Amino acid sequence: MHPSLLASSFRVGVQSLRLNPLRTVLSTLGVVIGVASLVAVLAVGDGAESFAREQIATTTDLQTLLVVPNTGQTIDGIRIPRATYPVFTLADVDSLARALGPRATVSATVTGGARVTLPGRARAAAVMAVTSGAEERLRPRFAAGRFFTAAEVRSAERVAVASPALATAAHLSVGDTLRLEGHAFRVVGILAPAARRVAPLGMAALVPFTVADSAMAPPASPRAPQIMVRAARVETVDTLRRLAERWAATRLGPGWKDEASIETSSPARLVQARQGIRVFKMVMGAFAGISLVVGGLGIMNVLLAAVTERTREIGIRKAAGARQRDIMIQFLAESVAITGAGSVLGVVLGLGGAFAITAVIRSASEAPIYAAATWQTVAVAAVVSIVVGLAFGTFPALRAARLSPIDAIRHE
Repeated sequence: MHPSLLASSFRVGVQSLRLNPLRTVLSTLGVVIGVASLVAVLAVGDGAESFAREQIATTTDLQTLLVVPNTGQTIDGIRIPRATYPVFTLADVDSLARALGPRATVSATVTGGARVTLPGRARAAAVMAVTSGAEERLRPRFAAGRFFTAAEVRSAERVAVASPALATAAHLSVGDTLRLEGHAFRVVGILAPAARRVAPLGMAALVPFTVADSAMAPPASPRAPQIMVRAARVETVDTLRRLAERWAATRLGPGWKDEASIETSSPARLVQARQGIRVFKMVMGAFAGISLVVGGLGIMNVLLAAVTERTREIGIRKAAGARQRDIMIQFLAESVAITGAGSVLGVVLGLGGAFAITAVIRSASEAPIYAAATWQTVAVAAVVSIVVGLAFGTFPALRAARLSPIDAIRHE
C-alpha cells in the first residue's frame, strides 16, 4: 500500500474516534483497566520477587558455595589430620573470581583468636580475617565508620572493624588504635549492635585477609582459609558449582577432591527455592494474562458494535472506491489508537495502584516490600497494548472489510 493511502486510512480512523467520543471513552476504559491491571501486577510482582530474593540472600545460605581445604580425612570412622593441605591465598581468590565472572562475589575467610591489650587486664577476641568481597556476604551495619577497602586488603594495611562488645570493652572510637597480639591496628569501623551475618558478635574484630598472621595468635599448624562464593541469583548456583569444580581441578590437579571440597546448601532446598520463584512468576503471569484478555475482549466488543452502527458508512465508502484493506486498516487504526491512549492512562493508574498496594502491605505486615517501577514494566505494557489492539481489532476489521457495498448501504 502506498504510504499516503496508509496515512489517509489512519487519519480517517482517528477522525471516526473523535466523532464518537462516548464510544471511544467506553472502549478506552476497557484498555485502561486491562493495562492498569497488567502494570500493577507486574510492579507488585517484581517488588515481591525482589523482597523474596533479598530474604533468601540475607537469611539463608542457598546462594553460597564454600571451597574448603580438607585438613583431615575419616578412616574407619576416625578423623585423622592430614599432614598437608592447600592454603588458599589472595591470588586464588582473584583466580576463582575470574573463572566465575560477574555472576558471583568471591571472598576468603580465615578465623583465629588474639590477645587484646587493654588497660589493667588481658582479654581475648575472636578475629576474622576477610577479603573486601566478604562485605557482600556479611552485610555489616555500622554504628560508626566503614568496612576496609580492597586497596587496604591488597596493601596489607593494619586496619580493623570492631564488634560492639570489643569497642565497649576497649573504649574504642573510629581512628583509635586496637592492639591485637601486640600489633597496632587502626579502627576504621564499629559495628552496630544489630549487625547481621557477622559471627561471632561478642569480643570480635574483622581485619584484612592479608594481615591475618599478625592479627592472630600463632597456630599449631598452618591456617586453612576458606573461599566463599556468593551467587548473584539462586538459579545460578549449580552452574557456579560446576565452574568452581573446573577451577579446583586446574588449581589442585585431577585428585582435587582429596585436597578440598566444594560445599553448597542441600540440593533439595535449592530445588525448592527455584521452584518457588518459578511458580510465583507463573502465577503473576497468569494474573497479567487474565487482565489482558479482559481488556482485549472489551476492545473487540466495542469495535464489533461500531461495525454494526457504521454499516451504511462502510457501504458508502466501499461504493466510493475504498478497498477491503482500506476499511481494515481504518478499523485497525482505531483499535491501535484506543489501546495507545488507554495504555498511557493505564500505566499511570497501574503504577499508582501498585505503590498504594505495597504501602498497605508494608503497613499490615511490616515487611519492607516496595513496588518495582522499572522501564521494562512500562515497555511491556506499551508493546502488549499494541499487540492486544491489533489482535482483538483484527476480527472486527475483517468483518467490516468483507461487507458487501450494496447490502451495507441497504442496512437499517
